[in-house]
Amino acid sequence: MPAKKVLKTSTTGPKVRPVPRPFAFHWGGGQIVEEAAIETQYTAPAIQLMEYDEGGYTVRFCYYALDGRFQRSPMMLSKDGIASMRAALRKTPKLRAILRELVD
Repeated sequence: MPAKKVLKTSTTGPKVRPVPRPFAFHWGGGQIVEEAAIETQYTAPAIQLMEYDEGGYTVRFCYYALDGRFQRSPMMLSKDGIASMRAALRKTPKLRAILRELVD
């Protein structure tokens, strides 16, 4: 039987993307004001707090390719990635508070 492959998260963290940074959709734009991100063997999952210019916010669950390109597929986290994402969220107080509302 082949050995089970274990995906490890990076201890150095993902490539740094500046925050705040702009985003634009056809229905409106604004700034990504907080981002919790990790880097795994194949992708860089991220949870972002996006504030719209017109007011309000959105939480986006997404991921980037390791070369920095945004990917339009759902974010997935392995069990190992959950602990790393939890640590990354400790640096995002607004986003962490919003996510608490999701699970409480």
